[in-house]
Amino acid sequence: MSGGGWRRFIGEDDVLIRDVLKLKGSTIHSVAPDAPLAECVSAMVARDIGSLVVIDHGRMTGLVTFREVLGAIDRAGGQLGGRVAADVMVRDPMIGQPSDTLDEVREAMTARHVRYLPVTEGGALVGVISFHDVAKASLSATRYENRLLRRCLGAEDDTQGTGDVRAP
Repeated sequence: MSGGGWRRFIGEDDVLIRDVLKLKGSTIHSVAPDAPLAECVSAMVARDIGSLVVIDHGRMTGLVTFREVLGAIDRAGGQLGGRVAADVMVRDPMIGQPSDTLDEVREAMTARHVRYLPVTEGGALVGVISFHDVAKASLSATRYENRLLRRCLGAEDDTQGTGDVRAP
């Protein structure tokens, strides 16, 4: 135990992206660069996802998100036309590492308006997390911290979910 015997509580600083991937799974939904945009849209709708990793010869070359698809449709007067994934993908997406903390990733995603974050380790793609995944993990960590604090303070649990805590 480090810190002179002081017990360190688990908080957002302690939650790693590796932990988020373990909970949500590391399924990677991908398309080839020449995949028609209509296929990309169908895949995202069918899987209820907002992004697809563009893979070319085994390596990530970009990311197609609903934001890029909507922009392309808008620029084309409401038509998908003959566009393919490579035409609209983000070519250099922000990348996370499994060792990044939840707090670091939340701050970076917020600052850069990023909704989907590919995660790589040793150059290999190991998953993609969404801002929703980050928000869910943040809420979970905060709830856990709150329960620990209540126990330390000797307060009764908030069984009604109101946020009100009664002193003992």
